[in-house]
Amino acid sequence: MANFLYIAGYVFIGLLLRRSPQFPQNTGQILNAYVIYVALPALVFQKIPYLTFGKELLYPALMPWILLLLTVPAVLAIARWRGWSRSTTGAMLIVIPLGNTSFIGFPMIEAFFGPEGIPYALLYDQLGSFFILSIYATIIAAVYSHDPGEDSHRPSAKTIAWKIIKFPPFVALLAAFAVRGVEYPEVAQHFIDSLAVTLVPVIMVAVGFQLRFRLPQEDRGPLVWALGLKLVATPLVALALLIGFGLDDLAVQVTIMEAAMPAMISAGALAIMAGLAPTLSAAVVGYGVLACFATLPLWYFVLQYLQQLI
Repeated sequence: MANFLYIAGYVFIGLLLRRSPQFPQNTGQILNAYVIYVALPALVFQKIPYLTFGKELLYPALMPWILLLLTVPAVLAIARWRGWSRSTTGAMLIVIPLGNTSFIGFPMIEAFFGPEGIPYALLYDQLGSFFILSIYATIIAAVYSHDPGEDSHRPSAKTIAWKIIKFPPFVALLAAFAVRGVEYPEVAQHFIDSLAVTLVPVIMVAVGFQLRFRLPQEDRGPLVWALGLKLVATPLVALALLIGFGLDDLAVQVTIMEAAMPAMISAGALAIMAGLAPTLSAAVVGYGVLACFATLPLWYFVLQYLQQLI
């Protein structure tokens, strides 16, 4: 509970800083860049080399892809039923399948499970969420940001591959796997630890700084659907798929909790940059972050209760 309160405090600090004229409007983006280029790679080097290989690694690596395959047809069916516009449909196809498995996921997983849960969260994020953002979400943004009759400039396979290869946390992940079993010099270990420890406060301050809550009437229905699918339906499906593998397994618990994370900030930013329901995309991210402070503890207690029951 103390760690959870710390996270809420960091978000509140970000909200306060946004009101201060001393901090420019792009402060959130600068903090995010620090996390992506410094803190997150440091965390990867800190945790991954000590990861023990086993079948439990398949849970966080495969679950994001399974949920993507199930979520996309559900969103398309709801879009047709509710008569959503092309822009809204494209936005929902981006923000609903992609969870905030790093910026929110890492600190929340650490709060609930301690440092032992972080390696599984890293695998869920890097082998799942990151690839889905880089490949699937990029294609959806290119397709839905243009009318069907227009000459759409879709990203080439080479562009997507290069984007993945040069992404700092992914480079760090490959390097960390390469040096598994190699003990770092003591000074290097302390240096890595000192950078990794900055991840949670910087991430959550950035999240608080970027929260926005403007929402017109026509976006309220899709918002409710997005929050319901992301915070309730998605983790419920993950629980149903994994309950047979034993809820006492830390990898299973972390995977389900990662599936319960709110919409990814980067996915919302991608939808906004593509002109796909910008206000709605921002609202799904903002309201999702606030709502997860209630839904994530509930999912955690459900997992603990079912673990004792089973």
